[in-house]
Amino acid sequence: MPSSRSRRNLNMTQIDRMKLLLRRNAALGIALSTVVVGLLGTDGCSSSSSPASAAAGVAPAATGGAPGVGGSNGNPAANGGACSNVSPCGGPLAGTWTVQSSCLSVSGQLDLSLVGTGPACQSTAITGSLQVTGTFTAKGDGTYTDDTTTTGTEQFALAPSCLSISSTPVTCPGAANLLTVLGYTSLTCTDATGGGCNCVGTVHQPGGMGLISVSPATNGTYTSSNNTLSLAAFPDDAHYPYCATGSALTLSVQSTSPRTSGTITLQHVDGSTGTGGTTGTGGGSAGGSAGALTGQGGAGGNGRGGAAGSAGVAGMAGSGTTTSQPCDIYLAGGNPCVAAHSTVRALFATYSGKLYQVRNAAGATKDITTLMPGGIADGLSQDAFCSGTTCVITVVYDQSGKGNDLWYQGSTQVPASPKSSAAKATSEALMVGGHKVYSLYINPGNSYWVDGSKSGVPLGADPEGMYMVTSGKHFNSGCCFDYGNSEVDRNADGSGAMDALNLSSTTAWGSGAGSGPWVMADLEYGLFAQGSTAKNQNDPSQTSTYVTAILKNNGKTEFALRGADATSGSLTTYYKGALPGGWSPMKKQGAIVLGSGGDCCKPSGGANLSDGTFYEGCLVTGYPSDATESAIQANIVAAGYGR
Repeated sequence: MPSSRSRRNLNMTQIDRMKLLLRRNAALGIALSTVVVGLLGTDGCSSSSSPASAAAGVAPAATGGAPGVGGSNGNPAANGGACSNVSPCGGPLAGTWTVQSSCLSVSGQLDLSLVGTGPACQSTAITGSLQVTGTFTAKGDGTYTDDTTTTGTEQFALAPSCLSISSTPVTCPGAANLLTVLGYTSLTCTDATGGGCNCVGTVHQPGGMGLISVSPATNGTYTSSNNTLSLAAFPDDAHYPYCATGSALTLSVQSTSPRTSGTITLQHVDGSTGTGGTTGTGGGSAGGSAGALTGQGGAGGNGRGGAAGSAGVAGMAGSGTTTSQPCDIYLAGGNPCVAAHSTVRALFATYSGKLYQVRNAAGATKDITTLMPGGIADGLSQDAFCSGTTCVITVVYDQSGKGNDLWYQGSTQVPASPKSSAAKATSEALMVGGHKVYSLYINPGNSYWVDGSKSGVPLGADPEGMYMVTSGKHFNSGCCFDYGNSEVDRNADGSGAMDALNLSSTTAWGSGAGSGPWVMADLEYGLFAQGSTAKNQNDPSQTSTYVTAILKNNGKTEFALRGADATSGSLTTYYKGALPGGWSPMKKQGAIVLGSGGDCCKPSGGANLSDGTFYEGCLVTGYPSDATESAIQANIVAAGYGR
């Protein structure tokens, strides 16, 4: 899922295993049932004013000793040399520091054992070098701003045994597409002599200060003790042994599997008084403007009150008690909901209960409910509870009465690998029907799951339908942002073991027109935009902020994919036809997954690599008619996403 990788923060931390893969400390570790590999490189040890320009060498054979990553500027790391680490001495950190030079090298083994590549592909050799530029500010209140950029080039080889991801064969370009999510600006994997692939990746990552991740942190809190700077990142901290003497600050960057080592040298920014004076002047002006804006805001506030009144006329929420909601519409069409989830609104006209639960940093929890039967979520109650602290979403409750509550993988209810964690609750706020609400904003490492096999969720070749409202603005090529029917053992159990909606830009198996993301079906052993893995030119890239995605599958001969902008317009059918060969009949198992693929997050290893946003969705029995689904789309449009 590349395109909108607004937050790729997959830490390459110690073997959290995949975190280990990615950054060892920087914002979010993750692994996946699908792939994971690497990390970065570029020319190291160069002045921040002159980025390295030497071309990358060709990827090495399976053993990995690539020719130097370029070498016209004499950088030790770029020419295969070592980068030394600082002798930590501690010292004062407050202030703004500008990077003067850096020397960071990547080497050792890239651990692939937990990313779905199988027992025959546990690791591969990796080489590369990195460079850091920009500024880092440590504030007196214990917060920091990271305005650095890490760039680099890295090379590694994939053996032929590595070209099976999530038990599904992939080509070298397909593997590259899946691995791009690990922090690469671009990744090219080409066929190697004798089989396998040679891969060369480039990195251009804002934030993270030398630690490549899927979603690098650019701000947060910090501490300094035992001569080590620790930056708070989600879910792990990043630790840098350091020495600050006078106006110089030297940091060591260290990680394992692969090994990242070396130093970043920074200079304290002088003349901050002058800057402060300018800021003071600007601040005065801004203060004046702000005063003016405040006055206008008061007047505008009345206007907004009027708008809220009309959202009071969103007595549509009142009308929600009598007006049909999605699950009422499905039921009228003969397709009862067996699972219904949303952080935004009720999906039954009479539902007046819990939508989801948030947990704050102190461990206290609060259930977020509807404002009224059939109504919108009480987002303001989340604001009050989470004010001054951090919150995550622990569970999205099932509104169907079947008990299919989706707990995050990593919870007591759904034990998972250490790389799995709950999604941050405040990543995205939006307006729906005149009310402030929050989405379930999935980043790598986040996933939700429940075993619904005994609750009436369709099994085997039983027909099934589903929809979700998601976003065309937050996605990547990682495997796999899914919502739907999945395996109860969280393993890849064969073709037809899954029946789930997917929105991503993954091209390893199937894809649509343009660059994505596309509405696709995860039927296990592949993502499908049609009845084969060929590109479906009738399945367009989804560019809307809010997207309706629909999948239905009769279990034996046919499935269909449909979609639309969730704020206006009618559904378009992207594919309606035969199941892929070998997927008929379906073999559904009845678990429900949200945010990841089916073979994800078990305690024995793995984690989610995908980005995606979930607002609402449900699973129903039977094969819904086009007319029923059109009524669902009309209801979603009327809900008022973004208004």
